[in-house]
Amino acid sequence: MNGAESLVATLMASGVDTVFANPGTSEMHFVAALDRAPEMRCILCLFEGGTSGAADGYYRMSGKVAATLLHLAPGFGNAFANLHNARKARSGVVNIMGEHASYHLAHESPLKGDTVGISQAVSHWTRVSADAVDVAGDGAAAVTAARAKGGQVATLILPANTAWEAAEGSAVAAAPPALRRPSGAQIAAAARALRLPGAALMVDGVALYTDVGQVAARIARATGCRLMGPFFAPRVRRGAGAVRMQRLVYEVDANLAIMADVTTLVLCGAGRPTAFFAYPGKPSLNEAPGTAVLELCGGDMDITWTLEALLSEVGGGALTAADFVDLDLPVLPTGGLTLDKVGAAIAHLMPEGAVVVNEAVTSGAPIAMATATARGHEWLVTMGGAIGAGLPTAVGAAVACPERKVICLSGDGSAMYTLQSLWTMAREGLDVTVVIFANHVYKILHGELAAVGATAGRNVARMFDMVEPRLDWVALAQGHGVAGVRCVTADAFVAAFGRAMVTPGPHLIAVEC
Repeated sequence: MNGAESLVATLMASGVDTVFANPGTSEMHFVAALDRAPEMRCILCLFEGGTSGAADGYYRMSGKVAATLLHLAPGFGNAFANLHNARKARSGVVNIMGEHASYHLAHESPLKGDTVGISQAVSHWTRVSADAVDVAGDGAAAVTAARAKGGQVATLILPANTAWEAAEGSAVAAAPPALRRPSGAQIAAAARALRLPGAALMVDGVALYTDVGQVAARIARATGCRLMGPFFAPRVRRGAGAVRMQRLVYEVDANLAIMADVTTLVLCGAGRPTAFFAYPGKPSLNEAPGTAVLELCGGDMDITWTLEALLSEVGGGALTAADFVDLDLPVLPTGGLTLDKVGAAIAHLMPEGAVVVNEAVTSGAPIAMATATARGHEWLVTMGGAIGAGLPTAVGAAVACPERKVICLSGDGSAMYTLQSLWTMAREGLDVTVVIFANHVYKILHGELAAVGATAGRNVARMFDMVEPRLDWVALAQGHGVAGVRCVTADAFVAAFGRAMVTPGPHLIAVEC
């Protein structure tokens, strides 16, 4: 057994059975070891940003750690943006980054780079295997680190010689440390705070997509506080049957209005609500000046235990039908195509249990509004704000949940970052329907330019607008092996989306409105 074989055996013994890969020469012995483990699912992504985005989506929907296989520092660099998103989503990811043989690092070869430095810039845990006999233990430690604190990014750097030299066997990842919990005094203080006039409880994590949300709703019932959730959340249960709560939005001014009457804010699993960017004359924090903020439980702590302890402290709080979202489907639209009509069609036709990956940015708001009372579904967003996550996140979600329909909403600018993911969808036969909002412009940048008080001229148009030539999304889809159709009327979109909802496999619908 060589080091690479010991690592594959360790990953399998530790429950990691999926690798999103884009390998190179320094990883060839690891590739060969994977080839001798047919029970390991190896999924080729044609760009490293696809591997990291897919691993993020896979963890969010399965709760299981996936591995990525990346080639040296430049390959890791290509994966960096979606590793940033995965870190913000608290997704558990194990990166296997190949490195030159340790003796070769004495020379300045073209692909030599700072593998440790680039890893540490985004990873919670980084280790370089020093010897082939260390690889199994290092791999097990990486899996343990990825599972710790509710999900972390862990990177194992594997010098080529440690992959081909002799090793002694495999290892099994230890269970991660228990999640931290607040003290009894902190629970009691939060209970008192939530009974104050103008109090709000903001939750995140498992409280947004499991029945733990009902515990939070019972606390709100018992104390009379408002139940809230952040705009950016890794995974949210929405639609019929979901717990009602007030969610924040993207815009600073709108959030200031939502939070204006909150005088006491208790955070459980959620971070302090912060504006996405700084804007001249606008605050960075969303709460009103003077709001008392009590950070009861961080996202890396035991959210379930904390809410159950808080419920025990406040007592009672039985739920009623009014605490849950009712099913209310819009009628199917006809005539000219608008974003509101796209939203109505998706809401009407989307099946129970669908997973929606939303990176439509400026076009997504009408779809989010329309689907709020659709059949029960789950909603994933780009957590770190680095665009290009939508398509690969949908890949990972579809691999994790092959029995569920995955719908990816993406702006055309965002999708161009990782459009190679369409090929992976076709290669793996993934049940993903991609809706591209082809407005041929980075529309959000026009909005951001106005938000900072600047004006647009010729050079702004040259940097923001994707025209001369326009992107042909039907051709791009077909070139990657995915059937594509362009829709300019509501009737055409209803027909195309309805067909995709009942036909397995990948589909792309380009919306021009």
